[in-house]
Amino acid sequence: MNRRLVLAGNVIADLVIEVPALPERGADVIGSGARLTAGGGFNTLAAARRLGTEAVFAGLHGTGPYGDLVREALAAEGVGVLLPVRSDGDTGFTVALIDGGGERTFVTSFGVEAHLTETDTATVAAGLRPGDLVQLSGYGLAIPAGGPLLSGFTAALGPDVTVCFDPAPLVAEIPDAVLEPVLERTDWLSANAREARLMSGHDDPGTAATALRERLAPGAGVIVRADKDGCWLAAPGEPARHVPGFPVRAVDSNGAGDAHVGSFLALLAQGRDPLTAARGANAAAAYAVGRRGPATAPDRAQLAAFLGEDPLAELLFTTG
Repeated sequence: MNRRLVLAGNVIADLVIEVPALPERGADVIGSGARLTAGGGFNTLAAARRLGTEAVFAGLHGTGPYGDLVREALAAEGVGVLLPVRSDGDTGFTVALIDGGGERTFVTSFGVEAHLTETDTATVAAGLRPGDLVQLSGYGLAIPAGGPLLSGFTAALGPDVTVCFDPAPLVAEIPDAVLEPVLERTDWLSANAREARLMSGHDDPGTAATALRERLAPGAGVIVRADKDGCWLAAPGEPARHVPGFPVRAVDSNGAGDAHVGSFLALLAQGRDPLTAARGANAAAAYAVGRRGPATAPDRAQLAAFLGEDPLAELLFTTG
């Protein structure tokens, strides 16, 4: 079965500026470099596509320079587009500040993404195939107009679709009436340590992973991403376990979480078990943070070269 990753979320433009450190309130700082790229869910789609999984963008995209940028980037990665171009505005954008330690801070301004309609969600639902993995982000759920529509769309998905949810940094801004139906339908939740703490109340990522799984339906799984420490995996029916990361000198963490999510889901779609997929996602995220740019997830050859003699490479890329 040809399983696809379908992003029912946002792909927007990223204005990435490198700064020595974030300025204090009311101050200024001179950036050392800037670039404009496709971002948001694009990084997740690109990560999955580069590992050989079919990927489809099922979000809104507008008319204007940012919309054109997004569509060109998706086409270059071989990612399909499900919804037609919106003529009532442009795609939104994010300003991403990357400090001297490789950490990123975001400010986002949405465009047409803020105007999801019932017709849009119905079109996406009609375009899904049995076996698809549908990826949702907390960014979409936090938008007042579109969040309830996405929540209802998710709750209505049949059991032949795997729902994957990344709560994103704005998870605390999502109303319970929007968030809870999504959690009840989520098959895999992937959160970073901060998001997991906000959702569970636990600082320890392993404890947070266990607590979050208890918020989901039986048979669901949780990953808590822990940056250089790898991740914590609470697979269905198993105790939470630490999955070690791969040592690397981080130069840009922008998009690392998306690389992890996209790689994990791509490997699940290819039939890998959750532990193997989590280890592969750790390797892909480590590869990504060692390179500048928001969409630096590896392709199959690059990931195999990064792993070298590690037995994981054979588990990931040997078939039959």
